[in-house]
Amino acid sequence: MAGKRLKEIPLSTIIAAMHGDENALNEILNHYKGYIRCLSTRVLKDDNGNEYIYVDEDKRTRLEVKLICSIIKDYKILPA
Repeated sequence: MAGKRLKEIPLSTIIAAMHGDENALNEILNHYKGYIRCLSTRVLKDDNGNEYIYVDEDKRTRLEVKLICSIIKDYKILPA
């Protein structure tokens, strides 16, 4: 995916998410789903040395919650 540019999130969606709109929050979560999944990916080694790649669901959930809290509580839109 090198060089592929994601579409930007519309400002109206961000503002709606800041006010707690569930659909807007889901749209933002979907936008960052791949990135959160990448950050949550772990490698597990078994006793024989085999490696397994998996998504740590606890980590994924914590990252999603942190994103939602940041949008609702801390997000500030700076003037252009």
